[in-house]
Amino acid sequence: MSAIWVKISTILCLCYAAEMKGVVWKEAGQYITIQCRITTRQDSLNLKKGINKETVIVTVDRATKKKTIVAEMTERVQMHGEFPNVDILIKNLSRSDTGPYWCEYTGTDETTYTLETTTGNGSVLLVVPGGSQAAASTKPPKECDASRLSMVVVYIVIAVAVLFIIMVGFIVWIMRKNKTSDNMVKPRRMENDVYEDMRGTIRR
Repeated sequence: MSAIWVKISTILCLCYAAEMKGVVWKEAGQYITIQCRITTRQDSLNLKKGINKETVIVTVDRATKKKTIVAEMTERVQMHGEFPNVDILIKNLSRSDTGPYWCEYTGTDETTYTLETTTGNGSVLLVVPGGSQAAASTKPPKECDASRLSMVVVYIVIAVAVLFIIMVGFIVWIMRKNKTSDNMVKPRRMENDVYEDMRGTIRR
């Protein structure tokens, strides 16, 4: 199962690293602090979970300073800090907590007076493969940073370039081989023509 989780998290890491802080590995029973940050003026913050951001975990309103937590997670979630910079603590993690978490801010555009949604800093991809709390205290979390992703991209580009060169070389070799075969056949045709001319002369 652990190998499967590694593959899944690697794929998700490549998909979401452009918008997210990175992949955070946690064991069951541990906790994670998601630090939502933004520099522009906003009206509210929603911490959403899921690829399609379908689940709202936390809502913070700037005007009323009201903080709302989804019912099934009220005992596991705590919030600290002043809007819009909010630290969201999720305790007692389990495998079901695995997934992307998005810091989404909503604000009113001062020019068009329309609501705009912006993904702030701090969004993460959480992976909880499971295991005991004892193992969680000794095994450090793994992270997937941008430098590793860039190295993967470089390796892929090099592999594609080498494969392309091999294919081009193979095609050139086949073309040269065909030309050589044609050159070897042509003199035989000329000899046949000479023999036919000699036979015609003798008959005459």
